[in-house]
Amino acid sequence: MTLYLRLAWRNVWRQRRRTFLIALGMGVVMAMLVMYDGLIAGFEQAIYGNAIQLLGGNVQVHAPGYNDKVGRKPLLPLQDPDAVVSAAEADPNLIVASKRIVTGGLVTNREGAFAVSIVGVETEKEGKLTPVSENITLGRYLLPDDGDVIVIGQGLASAMDISVGDRITLVGNSTHEQTRQRTVTVVGIYDVGVPSVEKTTVYMSLAEAQSLFGLDGQVTEIVISLEQIGQEPGMINTINSTTPGYEVTSWETSIPDLKQTMDMKTKTMSVFGVFMLGIAAIGILNQLMMAVFERTREIGVISALGLKPREVTFLFLLEGILIGVMGAVVGAILGATANGLMGVYGLNYSQFANLTEYTALISGSIYPQVLPLGILKHALTVVVIAALAALYPSIEASHREPAEALHYV
Repeated sequence: MTLYLRLAWRNVWRQRRRTFLIALGMGVVMAMLVMYDGLIAGFEQAIYGNAIQLLGGNVQVHAPGYNDKVGRKPLLPLQDPDAVVSAAEADPNLIVASKRIVTGGLVTNREGAFAVSIVGVETEKEGKLTPVSENITLGRYLLPDDGDVIVIGQGLASAMDISVGDRITLVGNSTHEQTRQRTVTVVGIYDVGVPSVEKTTVYMSLAEAQSLFGLDGQVTEIVISLEQIGQEPGMINTINSTTPGYEVTSWETSIPDLKQTMDMKTKTMSVFGVFMLGIAAIGILNQLMMAVFERTREIGVISALGLKPREVTFLFLLEGILIGVMGAVVGAILGATANGLMGVYGLNYSQFANLTEYTALISGSIYPQVLPLGILKHALTVVVIAALAALYPSIEASHREPAEALHYV
């Protein structure tokens, strides 16, 4: 094996300039894919991460039976929610675990009745994290001791033609399906740039929600926010093993549309990446085909000396793989370096915040990430494509008859 490697390495560098350009070409393509992965990971944290916090956190904990009635947002109290919070706080990836009451209801005024999700929150915890508190355009966010006041979205405020200080009627059902009604004052209006949320979600303090819905000291949901997307399985395992008996789900289950969008993006880019690497691999195919014709006499000599056809095939295949490995190394270095630098300094994306609903959640800069597993995946792809590109020239070389090859001019 060592002999084959030495021969292949020597042959690869016979045409230094050509080898360097091919390896650099594959390396640059791979570096672009690595940079794209890192940039998308940064986008996911900046856009999807904020969307996840806005729509319910990375992980949600509910009472048994909740998922069977999730469309109705049932008021099923959690048993011993403090134990769940304590279990979550033992995980080093936790940012915050907060208790909530979430249910459906209506808000009404002279403009009509509007269906909404009513969310009672621990304001001192969620106020430090939720995009709602960071995007209050009028008034203020909720305080822990707030009574009959709510925070609503700009979309709902426009539809109801109300502003801060106006009073509206809030209607919801208690745990026994009894209608509860309360007149509340709008103390804040938030604008996160996502109309579908702004028109349908209102917030009040947890204590006020407990009073309104007859859930004294109880909650129906625990929302867990983590440092990064992808850490959810560990948290779910921690809660299930430490405090079993709850329905524990991640944002992938509660926000399936967001998950489908991310998966579609990943699959599309994977296909595009393989296509781009395939184009770069044509260089390897070209180089080895030229080498077969340039070294026809040499092939005849080594075949006459006893090298079997499969060994000739292996030798040329090894040359292609070595070029692929060089391209992978170049790509890994260039891609990781670029992502590392951009991860420190960031990319200012605020001027593009109004392009779509989700980009509106970007508060400033995007910080690309270095993803070792992604780099390894692309490196293996480069090597495999290089090997496939070298396969045909390798087989062609093994089919040369020694007698004819020795007389080749």
